[in-house]
Amino acid sequence: MATRIRLARHGRRKQAFYHIVVADQKAPRNGRYIEKLGIYNPNTNPATIELDFDGAVNWLLKGAQPSDTVRAMLSYKGVMMKKHLMTGVAKGAFTQEEAEKRFATWMEAKENKVADKKSALENAAIAAEKAALAAEKAKSDERAAALALKNSPMIEETTEEEVAVEETSEETTEEVVAEETPATEEVVEESKAEEAPSAEEKTEEA
Repeated sequence: MATRIRLARHGRRKQAFYHIVVADQKAPRNGRYIEKLGIYNPNTNPATIELDFDGAVNWLLKGAQPSDTVRAMLSYKGVMMKKHLMTGVAKGAFTQEEAEKRFATWMEAKENKVADKKSALENAAIAAEKAALAAEKAKSDERAAALALKNSPMIEETTEEEVAVEETSEETTEEVVAEETPATEEVVEESKAEEAPSAEEKTEEA
């Protein structure tokens, strides 16, 4: 019987999570399975993987073939590395102690990498929250400054001074026009008076 390590879907729509199971290759996706090895929840960041490590290694050594998704998860958790080292021990490439030492070194590096990723995600969330608060504070300060400027008494005084200046300029313009008008009339009358004698002289000469 060909066995596969694969995912069985559970959960509601758009909130699915999966069971990692060992099942017959011909069994339906959510049908009967031989053994449950863990749970995979992709709704969290990073994704949550709960796995029976030793059980997964034993099934791989027995010849169970994982699906592509499950293979990626097993590699992430170190199961594939452990299986590789156990195969090396079986072939006599190195001892069990050397295999355990190599695996401990690999797992330490992997855990540090995961911890760094979690720390980076937390720092990014904190930075985004601080940026949002700073933007909101800047907008609030801008509104307060605009409101204070609108209600400032200096604006009212400036407006009154501008009105007074406009009225003064209008009065000055009217006075200038009034002074210029009589002068113009006098010039016209004088010009007429000068032209009249010249006409009479022309009549006498004629």
